[in-house]
Amino acid sequence: MADALAQPPRKLTLSGCVNFRDLGGYPGADGRKIRWRRLFRADGLTRLDEGDCAQLAGLGLATVIDLRTKGEVDERGRFPEDAFEVEYHHLPLTDVLPPTEDLSRFDEPSFVTSRYRQLFSEGSSSLARAVHVLAEPEALPAVFHCSAGKDRTGILAALVLGFLGVPRDVIVEDYALSAEAMIALLERLKQEYAESVTEVERYAPAVISVAPESMAAFLDELEDEHGSFDDLARELGVTDPVTRLRETLLETS
Repeated sequence: MADALAQPPRKLTLSGCVNFRDLGGYPGADGRKIRWRRLFRADGLTRLDEGDCAQLAGLGLATVIDLRTKGEVDERGRFPEDAFEVEYHHLPLTDVLPPTEDLSRFDEPSFVTSRYRQLFSEGSSSLARAVHVLAEPEALPAVFHCSAGKDRTGILAALVLGFLGVPRDVIVEDYALSAEAMIALLERLKQEYAESVTEVERYAPAVISVAPESMAAFLDELEDEHGSFDDLARELGVTDPVTRLRETLLETS
């Protein structure tokens, strides 16, 4: 009980985003756990206020990886780099967002899995580059994010956790933690687009659907097509960066 109480909270409470989470504490390779306060995943980071920036600066945040499309960045802006010094990397997994007619299908786990496969295929070079960036000296603490922090962010989180030796069921559990935050995100969207609430609700499945079986099936398909995470690391050309990540992110035995 004392050890549990000593652990930092996984979710960070910020005014400008709803899904900012620490990936620390998970069991990794050789029975070693991921260090806390070194690697984070998040939703959009364009609405951070002064207090949010002070909190992140206090963590020593050094790197931001933005997985959104160029259109999203142009429309909504990017991380406020003028608030404090960070290395910003724009590494989109796709050039375009799903067409609106597909958004209502995001409550179908099989459809979401197929979408994740497509994002992995389209964004493989960005995913590989993200791993290289995270493994660079002085890159940590780092955060990677998209708009909601569950789909594109979930794919990169699954890869990084897998490369670190985190068990499959734990990767799925981490993915599922976005469910609560997505309810808060939907309410925020309703307030932001108050004149179009009906339209927002129409496409609510694209926001709130976080089915564990979607990620579980995606991991199954990765294994079927690419083998183990070590095999996948070789295929993506990130074997050496993964070795460095294990050295810096996993606690010593």
